[in-house]
Amino acid sequence: MTFSIVARDPETDAVGVAVQSKFVGVGAVVPFVSADAGAVATQSFANVAYGPDGLDLLRDGESAAAVVDALTDADDEAPQRQVGVVGQDGSVAAFTGEECFDHASDRQGDHYTVQGNILENRETVDAMADAFEETDGGLPERLIAALYAGNEAGGDQRGEQSAALYVAKPEGGYDGNNDRWIDVRVDDHDEPIAELERVFRIYDITLLEREDPEEFASLDGDTAESVLETLAELGFYDAEPSEEFGEAEREALEAFRGMNNFENHDLDALEDALARGWSDADGEGEDRMVNAIWHGLSRLDRK
Repeated sequence: MTFSIVARDPETDAVGVAVQSKFVGVGAVVPFVSADAGAVATQSFANVAYGPDGLDLLRDGESAAAVVDALTDADDEAPQRQVGVVGQDGSVAAFTGEECFDHASDRQGDHYTVQGNILENRETVDAMADAFEETDGGLPERLIAALYAGNEAGGDQRGEQSAALYVAKPEGGYDGNNDRWIDVRVDDHDEPIAELERVFRIYDITLLEREDPEEFASLDGDTAESVLETLAELGFYDAEPSEEFGEAEREALEAFRGMNNFENHDLDALEDALARGWSDADGEGEDRMVNAIWHGLSRLDRK
């Protein structure tokens, strides 16, 4: 009841898995990633030992194809399994057991593999692969785009429930002390992929760093007034909103920044992001503030 994509970004050495399923807490079962090895997705009647065992084999220098063969050859219930593997060496492989429930299949491309079972159709897998290849942006955006595309093409026969995005990168974790660059899960939700994207954007702003812009934009005019109206509604600004954004207004934005733990970006960077991203942002209140900041920052490379 699951579709997933396992992929690597050769420019950053990031490796990750994105997955959606009609199954609670899929992020606790399917994805296994390690920056020094690669990534594994185990699904259908998942064998969670495939994750750590597969990563160990990748660390030992085995190719993704050799890993898949080793895992499935040693498993009497392999015909019910589905697994996708991507190594840090760029190798890619997958296995769909003959006893997986229809529709079940997989597809590979450069640095990625897509796989799914109990799907509405083969188009789900193909749409995911096409979206990953055609989407601009970083690895997390491309992985989320693949989930959306697969769901829209048919998706899981039984519907939606949970989704996860797990990406590792060398020294990518909190304060650079591990490789857990992105770890976002939605365990039970009517629209888990949309909720995953919403949570990821907050995670992105809060925990991931971006390069500074070459030139900072300032808030002014109608955009400044709209931002101040929102800050006032949220209780951070108590003056009459206007088209001017001076010291008092920056203090309100600073209070919003501190309350939301956005310290990865200084005040000038947040003002720049709001100025550039406000018109593209959806939602109201805090949701629009977060979306505007994310849109404004998204043009900048992640560190």
